[in-house]
Amino acid sequence: MEQAGSTRRYDSRGRQAQARRNRETVLDIARRRFLADGYAATTIAAIAKGAEVSVETVYKAFGGKAGLVRAIYEQSLAGAGPIPAPQRSDEMQNRETDPATIVRGWGILSTEVAPVVSPIHLLIRAAAATDPDMAVLLHDSDRQRRERMRHNARTLADRGHLRTGLTLDQATDILWTYSSPELFELLVLRCGWDLPRYGRFLSDAMIGALLPSTSVRIPAAPDDSA
Repeated sequence: MEQAGSTRRYDSRGRQAQARRNRETVLDIARRRFLADGYAATTIAAIAKGAEVSVETVYKAFGGKAGLVRAIYEQSLAGAGPIPAPQRSDEMQNRETDPATIVRGWGILSTEVAPVVSPIHLLIRAAAATDPDMAVLLHDSDRQRRERMRHNARTLADRGHLRTGLTLDQATDILWTYSSPELFELLVLRCGWDLPRYGRFLSDAMIGALLPSTSVRIPAAPDDSA
């Protein structure tokens, strides 16, 4: 009896692991097909064939193309590594006391997350013009990002780090603007900036717009007498 129970548990774990692998493969293939062919031209059948699973499996897991894009978008927001980027941001905010260090941390995280999130967001934006499900997803993703930026702005406001006269709503607007996929599209995809330059620009621009000048530590000039 013990062996039978152990076998069933093993089989259950094996099925769950295979289901996770199938899910990751489907999302990977779907991302590639959507970005290469566009939303309208990509079919569930093509995704299923590329992932070597049945069409029924894809529909059962994601509910269709809009569900797939939503899952890809949410996966992208987590960034790289085992700890999701929003959680790492919160941990950094709790750990750091210097506001400029916090804002620079946001700039660094943006160089990790924006390259994977922005192309999907731009896909959603293009498809939303004609597809109601994608229009809903665009609205949800914009609202989610704005709520996150308000959360970050509140960290600075609650600690008294915002520059004089800047309200929480205005700080949210600033963070919303600098975290936008459209800015990534302009500077990186169209102007050809590399990610380090993009991250430095975000950090410097957000620091200048959000923080009092007295809170920004300026590095000492090098000693030329040596």
